[in-house]
Amino acid sequence: MRFPCAVLGLSNTARAGLTGFVAGTARQVAGKGVTINNLLPGIHATDRAIALDGAVVRARGITMEDAIAERSATIPAGRYGTVAEFGATCAFLCSRHAGFIVGQNILLDGGATNATL
Repeated sequence: MRFPCAVLGLSNTARAGLTGFVAGTARQVAGKGVTINNLLPGIHATDRAIALDGAVVRARGITMEDAIAERSATIPAGRYGTVAEFGATCAFLCSRHAGFIVGQNILLDGGATNATL
């Protein structure tokens, strides 16, 4: 199944630039006690994901449930991430417990990315 990813071109380009910026800047400020990391979200149950699913529904004439089920099947975890899971990761990275995590790109994608960073 193909999803309307062409509309994500600008977003994907910006993400690549941000990844490079984080890597360089994090190392420059780490000695001052500042940590910078990059969260790389996969598909989460957000308004944007639902809008993309809606485009598939309209284009293919299927139900929203079918569109979500098909896309969920492409994620090893078998589901979309939740906003709460994303928020919990953000909260952890902002806590004192994450003080030694510097310049990392952290995937929050349910195992969907098949690459090493």
